[in-house]
Amino acid sequence: MSAQVRPSGEQWTLRSGGYAATVVSVGGGLRGLTYDGREVLLGYGDDEPAHAGIGQHLIPWPNRITDGKYTFQGADEQLYLTEPARQNAIHGLTRWANWERIDDGTDEAVVEVGHRLHGQPGYPHQLDLRIGYRLGDGLTVTATATNIGASDAPYGYGVHPYLSVGRAIDECVLEIAANDWLEVSPEQLTPIGLSPVKGSPYDFHTARQIGALDIDNAFTGLGGGSWSVTLTDPDTGNKSVLTSDTPWLQLYTGSAIGRTALAVEPMTCPPNAFITGQDLVVLKPGESHTTTFQVSV
Repeated sequence: MSAQVRPSGEQWTLRSGGYAATVVSVGGGLRGLTYDGREVLLGYGDDEPAHAGIGQHLIPWPNRITDGKYTFQGADEQLYLTEPARQNAIHGLTRWANWERIDDGTDEAVVEVGHRLHGQPGYPHQLDLRIGYRLGDGLTVTATATNIGASDAPYGYGVHPYLSVGRAIDECVLEIAANDWLEVSPEQLTPIGLSPVKGSPYDFHTARQIGALDIDNAFTGLGGGSWSVTLTDPDTGNKSVLTSDTPWLQLYTGSAIGRTALAVEPMTCPPNAFITGQDLVVLKPGESHTTTFQVSV
């Protein structure tokens, strides 16, 4: 009789400089990140699957595609509706796929995983995917997609980590320098249009307490370079910081997990990019796209 398999698959642990992280084979995801034993990214148990998107990579599109329908280079496509309650295709195609470790395992601060995404209904393209995790002054995650098919492929990347300082986020202080937020419809969370952050409830240019504010929106106008989001415990001063250079990010105050952590999701494109083409990456055969984010204290 074969050994039982954990719900999140194989587990690989990285350690360096007080940091420890666990990477899993299901989705190539991140099951947790700690620093000196303190949770920096919300994790989940080794006896349970990922839930609420914790630590998952969103490939080949982040967020939602309304009705799962889009047209690319004259071809109409229909994706499976993986958010049936809202009639959306959500968060790509690789969250529950099996990824394999592809580094040699000799550096305890490094794990690299890979997955080959084959064409399927609604996405008839082939991609080779690699995600590298490296610990140093924090955790650096690098995601690369290469089009190994014969035709152009639409592509977007996102990731779903939850910043944590070990207490309810209502009591935490948030700082983020975004200029615009994306309003969405209440039913399908379909994009309606951008509005200025200034003067809105979502203005955190000056660090302030989150309180009871409910957020599940995309933000842009991030300065055209590297941006960061900082979550702080006002009593202990403990911080969790996520930095990236993507043109978009999604903030989610985590009602699905009891508002215990804040999802900060770097995204290369906004919701519905397969429909609108906004900031959509088009990979020609043989081309690659790489993006990186970092998490630290």
